[in-house]
Amino acid sequence: MNLQQRNNVHLGGHGDSSIVFAHGFGCDQNMWRELLPAFAGRYKTVLFDLVGSGLSDLSAYDQAKYDTLHGYADDLLEIIDEFTTGPVIFVGHSVSAMIGLLATVKAPERFKVNLMVGPSPCYINDANYVGGFTRPDIDGLLDMLETNYLGWSSTMAPAIMGAPEQPDLGVELTNSFCRTDPDIAKHFARVTFLSDHREDLPKSTTPTLILQCSDDLIAPVSVGTYMHAVMPLSTLTVIENVGHCPHLSAPHVSIAAMEAFLQTWDR
Repeated sequence: MNLQQRNNVHLGGHGDSSIVFAHGFGCDQNMWRELLPAFAGRYKTVLFDLVGSGLSDLSAYDQAKYDTLHGYADDLLEIIDEFTTGPVIFVGHSVSAMIGLLATVKAPERFKVNLMVGPSPCYINDANYVGGFTRPDIDGLLDMLETNYLGWSSTMAPAIMGAPEQPDLGVELTNSFCRTDPDIAKHFARVTFLSDHREDLPKSTTPTLILQCSDDLIAPVSVGTYMHAVMPLSTLTVIENVGHCPHLSAPHVSIAAMEAFLQTWDR
């Protein structure tokens, strides 16, 4: 299958090395529009949609393959091999931050740095780990999604976006959720919210920025603190922002945090 069509890959930018952006659940590559100009002047840029999202080839969605995040990590490595030059800078939002983690563990030589935006290796509280949700919380969320996907989307998307002073962003995320095929979204949600990749964190050998928001319903600061404690070569940066999508609601602050990290590692 043609990778460019499968993942709706778009190339741009200028530079000897590449930066690859991967979106979160219910989103597509357009969510990176505020960050892209800051990096396109010196890097080759690679944007794509996860299979099942955006304008990807929906016929390529295989529930068996994508029953874990490893299937998406394999796709990411194929895209990197096909469209990039040199070790890449990877930028992953939310669940794609974990997809990036798995890819860096599998093929660390392909990555220069890993920039995680709102990551969470596990959403469910467990003993001393505070993921932000109880198991009944997640079960209730998934049950609502299963029975009333559009209602779930209209309720959850604005809460996930946050950004109370920018309500148009909540509307945009709601519309993005509603455009996603419901059956695919339901499966992907279960894979996302029931995943637990805490054991993979110490395996990382790639310099990693953990970019967390000060008030995030989906990935609280406690998650970033935990990740930083167990991940080698990690840097934790907490920015003042309400919501889970700082690349849209606080792009300038997000860019500044990324640039500060890159000054140390991208040489």
